[in-house]
Amino acid sequence: MTATVVAWILLLAVAAYACGGGVDYGAGFWDLFAGGAERGKRPRWLVDHAMAPVWEVNNVWLIFVLVLMWTGFPVFFQTVFTALWLPLALAAVGMVLRGAGFALRKPTRRLAERRIYGAAFAVSSLLTPFFLGTVIGSVASGRVSPGTTASADAWANTTSVMAGLITVAATAFLGAAFLTVDARRFDAPDLARYFRLRTWIAATALLILGVIGLTVTDDHATYVHHGLTHGAGLALVIAAVVALAVTAWLVAGPAAGWARYSSVAVVALLVAAWGFAQRPYLVPTSLTVQQGAGADAPLQWMLIVAAVALVFIAPALVVLYRLDTHGVLEPLTDEDVNR
Repeated sequence: MTATVVAWILLLAVAAYACGGGVDYGAGFWDLFAGGAERGKRPRWLVDHAMAPVWEVNNVWLIFVLVLMWTGFPVFFQTVFTALWLPLALAAVGMVLRGAGFALRKPTRRLAERRIYGAAFAVSSLLTPFFLGTVIGSVASGRVSPGTTASADAWANTTSVMAGLITVAATAFLGAAFLTVDARRFDAPDLARYFRLRTWIAATALLILGVIGLTVTDDHATYVHHGLTHGAGLALVIAAVVALAVTAWLVAGPAAGWARYSSVAVVALLVAAWGFAQRPYLVPTSLTVQQGAGADAPLQWMLIVAAVALVFIAPALVVLYRLDTHGVLEPLTDEDVNR
């Protein structure tokens, strides 16, 4: 019972990182495709101002996920990090380059260096979620199991690649929806129109890739496909599609601020659908939650840690996000950097 509760907490943490980190990755995605220096100046200005106050905090969720995996499900942790070390290593390198690029490109004065840092940030914002998505696809497809050695076949396969593309599309959708609202907050109607169009494009791409992904899993991830097309998994997928349509409608109207919540709901519901689809397995169909769980004592401590985090950390994060979305927090200006 304890292992099951911790497994659901792990899924919630994954959903939190997918939503919080996904917004930042999505902003970097649109930074990459904003165009040249002049054409992309305004969109990149908005990306900088929207991301700067809170972009570091989203990695808290990733650390929480790793701690839960390592301590609560050591067999699962070993299985994933042994068989899929390469995409995970590439994702980790992408996170480092992305953070360094974003942090250094604004204070750097030389144009050539700013372009290098900006390119590192933007390209890593696409590649990092892609590789993380391939790991999810590998787990969902059941290609990794206890004792599986690292190989390209474990993650460079149809299901994994589709999962990576869906992850990128989801982050692009989140980023565009949030940037549309931020453009209104910064009183930039031209950018609101710019990112509204990109929200619709990303939503369409996510829907198309999702349909293709469901088709692919029928042959390559049979267990998860059945879970996604029946029962609770299907209900969650349908709810995600409804939230997707609601977001596309909201960004065009006066209540665009609510698009933040509906876009987050899309990604959270998709993560939940994945979790419900492969239960009771951590890795279908070779490793159940109970088989992958550690000893009772660490699991019980994980519940205590989760409770402490819920009481002390979650409210602080909620306040931080709320202050940011209401424009109370502002990034450093050029004058601040020059002091």
